[in-house]
Amino acid sequence: MSLVALGDSITAAEDSWAQQVARALGLACASYAVNGAVVAHVLRKQLARVQPGHAVACLYAGVNDVRSPGFEAEAFERDLRLVAEGLAPRADRLLMVTLPLRLGRPTAAPKPAVANAAVRRIAAATGATLCELDDLDGENLLQPDLVHPTAAGQREIARRAGRALGIR
Repeated sequence: MSLVALGDSITAAEDSWAQQVARALGLACASYAVNGAVVAHVLRKQLARVQPGHAVACLYAGVNDVRSPGFEAEAFERDLRLVAEGLAPRADRLLMVTLPLRLGRPTAAPKPAVANAAVRRIAAATGATLCELDDLDGENLLQPDLVHPTAAGQREIARRAGRALGIR
């Protein structure tokens, strides 16, 4: 059994939060996350690579979507729902992650709140476990771009994800 992770640069990072959660669970980690990915990419390219039989599937996507001036909330929710519905039967558990509300410099607000509402609806509809990052903030947790987590930020995301999954 293993943990599979989909998403963007935050999940693709060296020693990412997903890798830390996998270690805490004693699982191998297969990550298909890539830098710059938007939810449409996760749907078209990453989901297709996921085989059934994982213990946990982790989905943290949307950061690049909400940072785009062309963010379309309906398309985002549609594609995210398709990813979650495609991942759910391929793992025993699905973990979905919200976005920090104070995201980016300049800020992407209010788009992260719109995206988070979609994440919550989809998590509820698919029975996914939810990891909340709305309040993730601070120079010790985020790099100066207010997008990418520092090493401490990756540990904090892993801690919150682990707590959501019921592990220490």
